Amino acid sequence: SHKRPLKDGIDFGFVGDVERANGKMLQTLINEGITPVMAPLTHDGKGNILNTNADTIASETAKALAPYYDVTLIYSFEKKGVLSNPEDDDSVIPVITHADFERYKADGTVAGGMIPKLENALAAIDAGVKEVIITLATAIDGKHGTVIK
Repeated sequence: SHKRPLKDGIDFGFVGDVERANGKMLQTLINEGITPVMAPLTHDGKGNILNTNADTIASETAKALAPYYDVTLIYSFEKKGVLSNPEDDDSVIPVITHADFERYKADGTVAGGMIPKLENALAAIDAGVKEVIITLATAIDGKHGTVIK
């Protein structure tokens, strides 16, 4: 990873941006029966620990594994999916495409932390990840929520 540079005069401190995930190493671990566990901490190769967005870590890991496996990336959080109305937990948007995302971002349907989550989800799809689902942790088995295409 590398330390995020200044942007518009904002110093992000020790926030890191992923350069790459080692898919071949992850494949080797998985093939040996070892389950890799990721944390949103990275390093810059110079001794500095960096805080990296967990959604980015998940997306980069899924992208690195996509050449070797059929990968489904599941983002689990406190809502049933991406909501069209944040005040209504049942207003789950069932499917979001690139075009939908741009429209929802422009009209304010998605905002704040949902924007990087969806950017990471769409980047994973573009890189060959089979499916991305955003849902409640308790709904993972049924794969309900918002599907990214």
